[in-house]
This record gives sequence, C-alpha cells and structure tokens, in this order.
Amino acid sequence: MRRSVRIWWQTLRPWSYTAAVIPVLLGAAIAAYDGYADLGRLLLALIGSIAIQAGTNLANEYYDDQKGLDKVQTIGIGGAIQRGELSARQVLIAALIAFGIGAAIGLYLVSLTGPFIFWLGLISIAVGYFYTAEPLALAYRGLGEVAVFIFMGPVIVVGSYYVQAQQITLPVVLASLPVGFLVAAILHANNLRDLDLDRQFGKRTLATILGRARANIEYYLLIGGTYLSLLLTVLFGVAPWWTLIALLTLPLAIRPMRIVAREHEPHRLQPVLRQTAKLHTQFGLLLILGWLAAWLVEARG
Repeated sequence: MRRSVRIWWQTLRPWSYTAAVIPVLLGAAIAAYDGYADLGRLLLALIGSIAIQAGTNLANEYYDDQKGLDKVQTIGIGGAIQRGELSARQVLIAALIAFGIGAAIGLYLVSLTGPFIFWLGLISIAVGYFYTAEPLALAYRGLGEVAVFIFMGPVIVVGSYYVQAQQITLPVVLASLPVGFLVAAILHANNLRDLDLDRQFGKRTLATILGRARANIEYYLLIGGTYLSLLLTVLFGVAPWWTLIALLTLPLAIRPMRIVAREHEPHRLQPVLRQTAKLHTQFGLLLILGWLAAWLVEARG
C-alpha cells in the first residue's frame, strides 16, 4: 500500500498544484477587492482547477510514454509506466477520471453562473489533454509556454473572478499577467534542463527552436516580464499599491537566472526548475496578500 501511494504521489505530482491554486486564489482576491466573495464557489473552483492540473499531469505521463520520451528520460519525475510501476491503461483512466471531476464541477458552476464557464472549462480541459496528445501535441510543437501562459495565467484568474462576480473586466486580465509569466517560466526552466535530450529526441520546444543562448534570454524575459507587468499594473492603477509587496521576491528571482547564465548541464539546471516553482508560489501568495490587504483597508475605510 505504501509503495502504491508513493508511486501515485510521484505520478500525480501534487507539489505542482500550486500552479493551479495560485491563479484561482488571485482571481478570488481581486473579486473580493471589487466587492464579490463566495467561499463555496471558491472551494469548487479550487477543486476543479486542481483536478484539471492532475489530469494534465497524468495525460502528459501517458503520452510521453507513448512517444517514447520516458524511455530515455534520466532526470525528473516521469517514467512510472516505463519502470513498470503503473500500466499505461491505469494512467490514462486516472487522467480521464481527473478531467471528469473537473468537468463535473465545471458543469455545476455553469448552473450557477451561466455558459461562459462551460466554454472556458471545456477549452481548458481540451488544452490540458492535447498538451501532449495528438493531433495537437502542443508541447511538441513549440507552443507549451504559450499554452501555459494563457491557460494557467489569465484563463484561470478570469474564470475564478467570473465565478465570484459573473463578469469580466480588462483590469482582471491585466492583473493576471505576472502569474502567467511565472508559470510559463516554470515550464521553460524544465525545457532548458531537457534541451539537449529534447533536441536529440525530436521534441520541438521553444528552447530547442531558439537554441541555448536565446532560450536563456527567453527565461530572463519571462522573469523580467513578471516584475515589469506588476509595476505597470500598479502604475496605471489596475492593481493597488499593496501588491508591490510581491517585489520582496526579487532576490529569489535572481538566483535561478544566475544558474541559467553559467550552466548548461541538465543536473546543474535541475535547481532552476525547483527555484522557479518556489518563486511562483511565493510571488503569487504575496500578490494575493496585497490584494487582500487593499480589500481590508478599503472595507474599513
């Protein structure tokens, strides 16, 4: 039993779920600042977002194995099917169950809020499934960062906000950009680490398309875009100045950039992935805290 739990734990990758949780909480915090708050809907949105993330992780495991990538992967957490710990059928069924849970929650939210959430959820599940599945296989066609930026940044934040407020505003979209940049940076850190292997295997990521030097620049731009977009949203009055508390994470952002600048061996780039994920979590939590602080101050005023 303990071994089975460990195998499923590694395959489901629950530590990655912060990428699904942070944007949901951010959307809810912005909604609260605008005068909308419903804890029940927030909890449902969180569970649905996590379920779609879990389904995406499982689908990636399944289709990476089908394409043979896990057979040569030596760094990272994939390969449960190749090692014989799980069957391909088990992983695929688990992926479909996870997507089914996300879809069921989405349909219930549709009954509360209207058809917008239906289309948003349907597209999100499709992108999660076809991230590695054919005929789209977005991750294999240089579209991974683009898909992640859009669907784990603005789409989740806007969806979470809409569940609370039942409307969409341009400020919400703009306020979501920093977390979009950061979640794309997590994926790009993974692709930087795997650049040589992916190129050998024929997997087209932005890192393999751009080459090492320009791919490094892309990483710097994603990290820089995070802080620049935050500053601009505050400067133009989109976000309250309290959100500048997220700038406290700047020292944490500099560390992985230094590693990227001097290293190219996969095992030496592995810390970049962990540190970027940690940056996403800490930046996101501080950003949420900033919105909540502004909400509480205005409520008391």
